Amino acid sequence: MGEAVGVRIGLADVPALERGVSLLGSGGGGDTVTAAALLRARLGAGHQAALTPVDEVAVDAQVVPIGVIGATAVFAEKLPSGAEFRAAIAAIERWTGRSTDALVSIEVGGLNGVVPLVVGGQLGLPVVDADLSGRGVPRLDQLSLAAAGRGLTPVVLAEPGGQVLLLAEATSTEVERTARAFLAGSGGWAVLALAPIPASELAECAIPGTVSSAISLGGQALSTDPEDLAEATGGRVLGQGRVVEVSRRPGPTGFAQGSATVLDHRTRSLLRVEMENEYLFAMRDGEPVASTPDVLAVLDHRTGVPVQCDVIRQGVEVAVLQLPAAAFWTDPRRLPVLAPRAFGIDSDPILLEVR
Repeated sequence: MGEAVGVRIGLADVPALERGVSLLGSGGGGDTVTAAALLRARLGAGHQAALTPVDEVAVDAQVVPIGVIGATAVFAEKLPSGAEFRAAIAAIERWTGRSTDALVSIEVGGLNGVVPLVVGGQLGLPVVDADLSGRGVPRLDQLSLAAAGRGLTPVVLAEPGGQVLLLAEATSTEVERTARAFLAGSGGWAVLALAPIPASELAECAIPGTVSSAISLGGQALSTDPEDLAEATGGRVLGQGRVVEVSRRPGPTGFAQGSATVLDHRTRSLLRVEMENEYLFAMRDGEPVASTPDVLAVLDHRTGVPVQCDVIRQGVEVAVLQLPAAAFWTDPRRLPVLAPRAFGIDSDPILLEVR
């Protein structure tokens, strides 16, 4: 493919990238600190990282979606060697008979917004400025490919111990179930690679511009307070105050569920945020006020750092933001995939556009 490069990423851009993808994780998405450290190490050693816009990728290029799935908290304890990504891409190439010309992230929210930049540099492959989520999503059957009706198979999973699993044919729901079973016996995380997508079809099934947008979002978040960030992004602050209660319980899908309740200092109202792997739904004094697929982000009041679902604790001072979802998810044909009822919450979506 051509040599076009849209956005070069330097060491100075990493804090904004890390903050942006962490915000888009909506309380999930995994360990951005470790992913950012890997990217800094590569850039510090003199290597380059860049993003290629979708419309600058050669139309006949084959773009492979990649990412890390599973218990990403373990990612920091068992770092990738790089062999996992090579093995996953090689297996998908052998099965499909197509070579890989570029990479695209499966999920911009969280560590997968950063990792493909590291891998692309290691493998000498361009990274497309797009992803298959536009935010953090908990399940593989909620990727944009599945929402667009394309299906996910063939799928390759490669784990740090050397096991490689190829799933040739399955529904998107079966892919999700099989992947979780594989992860349970393979050290907690694995690299996922999907079949190459012709670049000419990316705009139909991926969400363009998301990684560069994450850098812009993160830059704004680093330099402004929550109110200004909300205004600059078309979002809103749902509440600011102290976390007075956190509850957790096992969920029917295998993911832990729970809620965090914030006592708003300004209004003295109670803002309750329901969560699974991500923050999903917010109620003020029992009245629904915001929901997925909009991004709900909880920020530490002192540092501005996004607080993930698995570490939010009673007593922390926070600001809760609602940021607009990618337009892909507000399309009525795709909205049900990430709407509250997809997570067992009996409510219509409550989005910024609807207010």
